[in-house]
Amino acid sequence: MLRGLTTVNVFAHDVAAAVEWYTEVLGTAPYFVREVGGHLAYAEFRVGDYQHELGIVDARFAVARTPGANGPVTYWHVDDVAAAHDRLVTLGATPHEGVIERGPGYVTASVVDPFGNLIGVMVNQHYLDVLAARSA
Repeated sequence: MLRGLTTVNVFAHDVAAAVEWYTEVLGTAPYFVREVGGHLAYAEFRVGDYQHELGIVDARFAVARTPGANGPVTYWHVDDVAAAHDRLVTLGATPHEGVIERGPGYVTASVVDPFGNLIGVMVNQHYLDVLAARSA
């Protein structure tokens, strides 16, 4: 079901400051940024040998946090987001965010596991592209 790590999203009230800090830590600038209402709302870095993605989300635009759920959202690549989300709920997770199309080739959903951790499932075209390149 979970094929591999795709994206970890962390939350910040000052995305610009977080981007500056993570740029220094990672030694690279974000490859993707999105503004909402003239404010930096999301930035994403690709890091490491497999180009895993680290996203910084403006805390004001984050999905309302489920009581008891804290920390980042770790997204795992799956072949079918709705089926994976439903399976996690069947196994005792609490729905957090339903299936959302984020852009071409990027679909997400998330749950809170029975221990308060946020888990995301995702179809991630970048993950598939990296996998294909490594298989070539």
